[in-house]
Amino acid sequence: MSVSKRRNGDFLKLPDTDCSRNPPYLVILVTSQLGQIKSRSVIRETWGKEREVAGKRIVTYFLLGNNSRPDDQIVVSMEGLRYKDIIQKDFMDTYYNLTLKTLMGLEWIHKFCSQTKFVMKTDSDMFINTYYLVELLLKRNRTTRLFTGALKMHGYPIRDPGSKWFVSKEEYPGNYYPPFCSGTGYVFSTDVANEVYTVSKKVPFFKLEDVFIGLCLAELKIKPEELHSEPTFFSDWVEFSICRYKKIITSHYITPKEMLIYWNILERSMYEECLGQEG
Repeated sequence: MSVSKRRNGDFLKLPDTDCSRNPPYLVILVTSQLGQIKSRSVIRETWGKEREVAGKRIVTYFLLGNNSRPDDQIVVSMEGLRYKDIIQKDFMDTYYNLTLKTLMGLEWIHKFCSQTKFVMKTDSDMFINTYYLVELLLKRNRTTRLFTGALKMHGYPIRDPGSKWFVSKEEYPGNYYPPFCSGTGYVFSTDVANEVYTVSKKVPFFKLEDVFIGLCLAELKIKPEELHSEPTFFSDWVEFSICRYKKIITSHYITPKEMLIYWNILERSMYEECLGQEG
């Protein structure tokens, strides 16, 4: 199946929601794979649970491709009926199709949920402090022309064929990528998300999803920004402590078991003061 057909193909699964009736403040789109049932379950119990933070509604949806195992699809179909939070199209669920998966999420926002103020894209092995994210977005007091995350300002193509991120000269002839944010977690104001979706049709397809979004932003002349004066988005693992996790938005390589533990501790200590840097 060609890339263009994949991009324009119909959704297999859509959430049962009407954004126009009760518009969310923030929609979190989580890239997931069919077999990651446990991860999705734990995210629904923790940071992905629908909630209000400072009076702002947050909702989470999972982005899925397909695979060649019918049993997996049956399980996901049942999951979608139960939780009504799955967005899916019929493309092969591979690492290099993360670009298609992310564009699918932006297409859903564009067509079905443009009433939201912000859109976050993240992955299923991430810890997201939604409380702190909303706090910083409200402090920014801006709901347009914003793109933020873990900034990568001087990224360049890796030419080693043995690397997971190998990019040939044919795929990308330039020596440097435009500024982008790590695909582990980035946030758009919805106007930017809509513009990226629209411009993506004329930007040459690129297999590294976060770089592709950067290419779209460069086309739109939108520069990624820091959300806070201190680093808050981390594309690597951040060692857990209560006070540390209160002041970050993302931490990577978190297992479902850790996610439950960290989230429960964080919520229990939400109103406790941190006198030092660690706790």
